[in-house]
Amino acid sequence: LGPKGVRVNVVSPGWIMTESSQDLLKRLQAANGGTIEDARQIVLDSLGGIPIGRPADPHEVADLIAYPASDRAAAIHGAEFVIDGGTLPTV
Repeated sequence: LGPKGVRVNVVSPGWIMTESSQDLLKRLQAANGGTIEDARQIVLDSLGGIPIGRPADPHEVADLIAYPASDRAAAIHGAEFVIDGGTLPTV
């Protein structure tokens, strides 16, 4: 699609602290007792941990998306941008 002026790139987010994520933490807290922090740790453990120790904020994902969508990234085609705090190790 590049010759037609269409760039195709992918953003692959990990756990993002959205309203749905906050609702999930509240449901986990209600089901298991404890604090919201305890519920957050349950999710972190289920993911195998996140090296930065937290989910990403929506604005961090938006900031990432803004660059490849901009004219400054006109030469970037067929790329995947992973924003997961290091959850999935890359080699």
